[in-house]
Amino acid sequence: MQKRFKSRFLFCDRWLDRHTIVRNMEAFQDLIVIILCLALFAVMLIQLWGIFIAITNSLDYKELTSKMLFVLILVELFRLLMVYLQEHSISVGVAVEVAIVSVLREVVVHGALDISGVQTAAICGLLLILGGLLLVCAKTPHMDCMSANTKSCPIVHQGHKERQNEWEFQYADEYDENQLIP
Repeated sequence: MQKRFKSRFLFCDRWLDRHTIVRNMEAFQDLIVIILCLALFAVMLIQLWGIFIAITNSLDYKELTSKMLFVLILVELFRLLMVYLQEHSISVGVAVEVAIVSVLREVVVHGALDISGVQTAAICGLLLILGGLLLVCAKTPHMDCMSANTKSCPIVHQGHKERQNEWEFQYADEYDENQLIP
């Protein structure tokens, strides 16, 4: 009786191959993210046109700063989507930055004096938590880059070099031992 290899799955070599399905779904997700990027870029252009119109027509500073901060939020979301396209994972640091800018935009739009004391305390608490999370993200190695095994991740790249050097030394030792045997 022949045993089944561990790498062979139930639907391997059939029309329902798990690896093919996953590869196709990842390509479809990439297509969705690209469409989202294009739509986000179009919204940014529309908002920039709105800023230009707001500058030329009237000088409502609250509306103008609101639109500018909204464009900054859109830029950060665009960057988040770009990171996803490159690494196929969400960068928590960029997401926290988007949340911080969004909270600050709401404070600027509504005015700090118009917000109640409870809401101010809640906003301060949220900003403290988001700031702490941003610090934690900055201090810890990026787990996404570690799992992606890319050269842009210094931790993984350095680890691969050390392992490669170990393999070279191990091979050299085995080669020297084999050379001694006549």
